[in-house]
This record gives sequence, C-alpha cells and structure tokens, in this order.
Amino acid sequence: MELRRRLTVLAVTIAATPLALGGCTADRKPGAGPADGQAAAPDLTVTPTDRAREVPITAEVGTTVRNGKITAVRITDDKGAQVKAEPREDGSGWVPTAPLKPRRSYTAEVTATGDSGTTTTRKTTFTTMPKSTKPEITSTLYFAGKRTYGTAMPVTVAFDPPIPKEVRDDVQRRLFVKTNPPQPGAWSWVSDGSQVYYRAPDFWRPGTTISVRAGLEGLPIGKDRIGDSDRTATSKIGRQVALEIDNATKQMSVLRDGKVVRKIPVSLGKASTPTSSGKMVIMEQHQQTTFDTRGSADPYVVDVEDAQRLTWGGEFIHGAPWSEGDQGNINVSHGCTNISAAAADWLMGATQVGDLVTVKGTEVPLNEGNGWTAWNVSWDEFVKGSALPVPAGLRPSPSAAPHPGAVAGGSPAPAPSVSGG
Repeated sequence: MELRRRLTVLAVTIAATPLALGGCTADRKPGAGPADGQAAAPDLTVTPTDRAREVPITAEVGTTVRNGKITAVRITDDKGAQVKAEPREDGSGWVPTAPLKPRRSYTAEVTATGDSGTTTTRKTTFTTMPKSTKPEITSTLYFAGKRTYGTAMPVTVAFDPPIPKEVRDDVQRRLFVKTNPPQPGAWSWVSDGSQVYYRAPDFWRPGTTISVRAGLEGLPIGKDRIGDSDRTATSKIGRQVALEIDNATKQMSVLRDGKVVRKIPVSLGKASTPTSSGKMVIMEQHQQTTFDTRGSADPYVVDVEDAQRLTWGGEFIHGAPWSEGDQGNINVSHGCTNISAAAADWLMGATQVGDLVTVKGTEVPLNEGNGWTAWNVSWDEFVKGSALPVPAGLRPSPSAAPHPGAVAGGSPAPAPSVSGG
C-alpha cells in the first residue's frame, strides 16, 4: 500500500439505474467463463461485505477489480442522502470526506467497466457500530488553516498517549495530504509513537497550497482505544526564508531565496545552558511573552518581546536588550539566541512559522523531537520511520546525495508557562 495519502478529486459517472441489493449487470452466473467471442466482464469485489454490522465510522468503500477499472461509485445513507467520498490514489478504496454516523446504515454501489465496455456493478449495505465508549487517543494537528507558512513547515500530528508500533499503519492510512502543485512527500513516525511528520524530500515550493486531513474520529486503535477527532486544514507556503546561526562567529545570517539579506550579532547559550546545534523550524511567534522557569535549577521570570520558538525545551530567538553588549562576542543566555531589540523587531516581519533555522558549532546536538525536528537527518533516515511502504518514486537512491530529512522523537508537550533564556 502506498504511503503517501493525498486526497485527489476524481470525476466519475454515477450509475443512474438502481440495482438490486448485491446484484450485478452481468447476465452470466458468477464463475462462468465468457461466451465465445465475448470479452470477460470485470471481476469486482466491494467491502464492507453486504449486511456487515458493527462497522467503524471510519469505514471506507474498498474495491478490487480485474479485467476493468472503477467507473462509478455512489454511497448513500439510510435516508437516501449521498455521502461525499474521494478515492485513494492507489485505487484501493473510496474514503468518505467526513466520519460516518453511529448506528446508521449505508449503501455503496460500485461499477467497473472492462476494455470492451462490459460493466459489472456491485451493491453492498452495511451498518455502523454504536458510539464507542472506549477511551480516546488525543491527536493534535500542528498545521492550522488559512495561514502562510515557511518552506520547511512539516505537517505534524502528535498523540497522547503515543501510538503503539503495531497499529501505526492503521493510523497512518487515515492521514492525508494534498499539495497543489503536486509535490509528493512521506510520513515518518518518531520512535515512541508520540508524533508523525509529513514532508517532501526537498523544501516546499513557494506558493504551494497544502490541504491536510487527520481522519481519526472513531478509528479503532488497538483493542482498547479509538481516535478522538477528524481535523482538516488548508494553508499556503510563502516566501523562502532561512536563518543560519554560527557559534564560531556569533552571527546570524538571514537568507531570502538563498541570498544573505542581513547579518545579526547573537549571544547564544552559556556553557552551563548551551544552545542546541541542528536544523530547527520556527514553531511560534510572540510579540510579547513571559519566560517562567520557576522550579528549575536556574529559576527566573522575565518578560520578552519578539520571541520565536524553536524547541519544546524553551529555546527561542528573541530581543534581549540586556545582552546587546555581549552579542557578537560571548554567550550569556540560558540557551536562547539573544539579538538586539531592533533586530528582533525587524526579524519578526521577515520570518514565518515554518522557516528553517540552522545552528552550528555549539556544545550539544539537537535532540530528535525537541521541536519540529523534521530536517535534522537525511531523507534516507526519514523514510525509515514510515509504518507503510514508501512509493517507489520517493525511495532514496543508493547513489543519490542525501537531502536534508527528518525523523522526530520525543513528545511535544510544552509546559503551561513559556520558558526561555
């Protein structure tokens, strides 16, 4: 089964004539061979099976066909209303665009057409299960609608509690991404199942529209839990901006379309609280916020302006007028990237959530999953985190140079208060 789950609209012709339950248009008995001189009618199988009961509300209409292709699919509820559905890219099924209702009956009528024009139609009626009383797994989609994101923005879904390894394939099959213009990507799980990322081998192209659906409401997850909600969002990718921070020079380079547009002096984390080195993504932007580390080994409370979060652990880029004399010279922060108030104000207008930030030369590496670490390893490593086979076109070539890639790890669970330094 292909990994990539992009929702693609496919126009089909709806069969106009209702047919008997479980009937087909072929006159011959099932299993009978074609008459002399006649092409074989398509061999079509549809799921759920006819009269199936206790079907999850995440059910989709599965289709397998030999000697033909699917030319019509119509799904209706027990009141005759048509259910909107979209096909999987591999043709294995049709997915309703919203969860089905509990304790309701649905009918799917599917027609396949052979090369000679001979058709076969199958009809199946099934009933969904009652509303589940099992505890839910909470999912969070870190991709909001009607936004403009940077070119490194990964689609991130987080889970609490984490998803067990043996059922990640079921969950992954219910995660869909559509890009326009098309730019195929892949999903990759963190080792503990707390997050899954979607990204392409290379950065998103500016102007790309990305539509996401996490269709998890009512999904059976293992024996004891279900998915909590069905979430959708559509947003665009904006201009290409990246930040490169070098501890050796204590300078930040701001690049737009690959060209340096400004250099900014920085002060990074001191030896006892070093800044992480690695490829990060801007996660949040705050004109004003409060860093509160009470309860830590180095407690403090300070108000800051123009703060941009890079990690769940509390590393930010922010204005720090108190350290302007140190910026460009020595490291004095609690792990954040300190810049001047004027530079921080300018930077807030130049960057977006989803822009790549690369830090190099510090004492510690970035821990996987500490933020959206979707670009911190090669593409080869990223696709190893998929719970489903990766399409051939996205598999790494042994001779190809590795692209920036990612596997996430750890749980994105920021404390109620904002830390920083």
